[in-house]
Amino acid sequence: MILFRGIDIALPEIDQEKVSGWIQQTIINEKQKAGQVFFLFTSDEHLLEMNRNFLNHDYYTDIITFDSSEEKEIISGELYISVDRVKENAKSMNVAFKKELLRVMVHGILHLCGYGDKTPGERKKMREKENLYLDLLL
Repeated sequence: MILFRGIDIALPEIDQEKVSGWIQQTIINEKQKAGQVFFLFTSDEHLLEMNRNFLNHDYYTDIITFDSSEEKEIISGELYISVDRVKENAKSMNVAFKKELLRVMVHGILHLCGYGDKTPGERKKMREKENLYLDLLL
């Protein structure tokens, strides 16, 4: 089950049915199953506070992913996305907001599927996967 909610902001305009199907297909393509996945959209300030409280990071970020999977092959979690940060990133990278939002969403799903982004090699693999799945939707 894929759910979408705004926390302290309005939910961004997305085709929830289409995006939900795309996220589920991404999980299946990664040889896993979808459990309960919550996309929670929020402001920079709210996500900064979460970053400080839960991760001891004192900086803005576009997404924080919390894995709540109880079984290895079933993907469940909460993905908190700063719409403010996504807008800024889209502007600075000269891409459409919707495309950047979808990239951040699939980025979080890929984290839940086991992909990292700490090393250059991990970041390269993550970007390749993001692009692969974006191409399937856009």
